[in-house]
Amino acid sequence: MRILAISLDLDDTLWPIEPSIAAAERHLDEWLRTHHGEVAAKWPVAALRGLREQVAAERPDLAHDFTAQRMLTLERAFAACGIGDQHVEDAFEVYHAARNRVDCYEDALPALAALSTRLPLVSISNGNADLERIGLRRHFAHCLSAREFGSAKPAAPIFLDACARLGLAPENVLHVGDDPLLDVAGAHGAGLRTAWLNRGASAWSDHGAALPPEQSAIVPDLQLRDLGELVHWVDANIVSLAPRSAAERDSVRLGDR
Repeated sequence: MRILAISLDLDDTLWPIEPSIAAAERHLDEWLRTHHGEVAAKWPVAALRGLREQVAAERPDLAHDFTAQRMLTLERAFAACGIGDQHVEDAFEVYHAARNRVDCYEDALPALAALSTRLPLVSISNGNADLERIGLRRHFAHCLSAREFGSAKPAAPIFLDACARLGLAPENVLHVGDDPLLDVAGAHGAGLRTAWLNRGASAWSDHGAALPPEQSAIVPDLQLRDLGELVHWVDANIVSLAPRSAAERDSVRLGDR
């Protein structure tokens, strides 16, 4: 089946997320120490992280909405110090601005620039990255976040909505991501073709065995060491098809090299 568009995960696909989260937590802690010392004293970085984990466990209805989880965490932290929620939005903005100062993988920016000239791109993320702030929005035809959509990967609806926005059948969309469950199994279950971004060069069998039993037989259609490999695959299998007849184009399959 022809691939006519690509959907991309964001966190740990275009950039490593842990350094950005850690930096955001530090920036928030510094801001609290300057403006709300009592809150910073009661809720240092590790304690505030633990409170957020508690909020996530108590509110499974917010599993798709990291922003709401973080805001509720801040509300509770201020309330525990006898302070209302009038400073919560300011505190969240400090955190969120730092969270969106990401350092992309070396291959990510050249790949996005190249891919966006070849095929429509759509982002599908469970996180709360803001591509406008990061400066990458121009590469994407559509951007879907679990928070705005109302449900998260690996459930099928967010993948299917991306396909609908593109005006394409799921089998014509290749989803690329790093997470075996959220990205590979999730997209596969929605009918998309899948590419596993395996920067660590680990064995799929090690990850597939950790999937739920009903999904343990799933394997990605492609395995990529970086996004540069994706560009090469697209150039070999998509762009080079242009001069061929429609019948020849339709005969090319995802696994062809």
